[in-house]
Amino acid sequence: MIGALADDFTGATDIAAAFRRSGLQVHLVLDPTRASAPAPGTDVVVIGLKTRTIPAPEAVAASLEALRHLVDLDAEQVFFKYCSTFDSRDEGNIGPVADALADAVGAQCVVVVPASPAHGRTQYLGHLFVGSQLLSESPMRDHPLTPMTDSLIPRVLSRQTPRTVELADLSVVRDGTLRERLDAAEQVGTRYLVVDALTEEDLGTIGAAVRRAPLVTGAAGLAAGLGAALAADGTRGRPTPSGPTAAPSPAVRAAALAGSCSARTLEQVDRMCDEHPHHFLDALTQPDPEALAETALAWYDAQPEGSTPLIYSSQGPDSLQRTQEVLGTDRASEILESATAAIARGLVARGVGRLVVAGGETSGAVATALGVTDAQVGEEAAPGVPWLRTTAPRPLDLLLKSGNFGGPDLLLTALHPEER
Repeated sequence: MIGALADDFTGATDIAAAFRRSGLQVHLVLDPTRASAPAPGTDVVVIGLKTRTIPAPEAVAASLEALRHLVDLDAEQVFFKYCSTFDSRDEGNIGPVADALADAVGAQCVVVVPASPAHGRTQYLGHLFVGSQLLSESPMRDHPLTPMTDSLIPRVLSRQTPRTVELADLSVVRDGTLRERLDAAEQVGTRYLVVDALTEEDLGTIGAAVRRAPLVTGAAGLAAGLGAALAADGTRGRPTPSGPTAAPSPAVRAAALAGSCSARTLEQVDRMCDEHPHHFLDALTQPDPEALAETALAWYDAQPEGSTPLIYSSQGPDSLQRTQEVLGTDRASEILESATAAIARGLVARGVGRLVVAGGETSGAVATALGVTDAQVGEEAAPGVPWLRTTAPRPLDLLLKSGNFGGPDLLLTALHPEER
């Protein structure tokens, strides 16, 4: 069995979708202390954590605790999943967590593969691209919590770890010598090998080279490559994985919550606002999260029956900067995440059974507030954005969307699949 741990909840759903797409049976866990046991025949257990932006020592401790849970489940391979834009600060948390996991499982040379072509993330000569832009020139350079101003991944990782970091460029992947390159790196004590990839075929080659490695690290693209390699050699994989469908019943009451300030989520929010009732959470006007939530829920109660409203705190770079200047970055995030968590509880208490959430930190706050322990992984509403069906503490169709994922109409189609 593969045991995966992701540094945020939307990352967990992303990698779960990638493995499921390969025909593997996947069990998603958001609270290992209370989650149900995976069903017999499960190929992958994915644990979603909230470790991307917390202090590095706390991220390491939480990751090692998740690793212990995976070891208890007899995981034979560990997959550390981070974002395909390598979201992190200069001090971590990718490097410190990877160091701790490698030491714990006795891994010698570990691949680092952030490329995920399905999401427009590719790497060439160690430089990570978002579409046609270098990472450092993309909107990620202005991320409020993890601004990415350097595109050269070996250099970024080297600032986060004292271990040796080297590059395996695209020629090594395509000439069939990656396995030999890994063995040679291990012999000289190289801990991390950052590997280029431009296509799904490149990721399949990488997956085949590391399918028996004790630890691999990467984005969901590597999970797809690894899953394809396992299916190709008959190790695992089924042609028709079970699980909920991508379009939950339209009879279920639905709502959307958005907290990401990514360019794509802002576009999705604009589309929603054009067609549906919407309410903005303004932390500058009301910095008390409890009062902010009460106002939003009172607004929701006044909406027409059958409407599918959006409650959001997503804002553009200029207004976000003003909010952070007045409240401070951490305080602004705490206010909005606390308010959104309370709103999610209020919506579910009011009978909402389908909830669409945009943003990694927002998704973590919502899932935690709702007490979600684990979920079935269903089909994807967009690449890397699968429907989840929870059973505890109550049945809920849940879509947790990373800020940059999905087309411009994703919120609309997720709330009204029967109309699109």
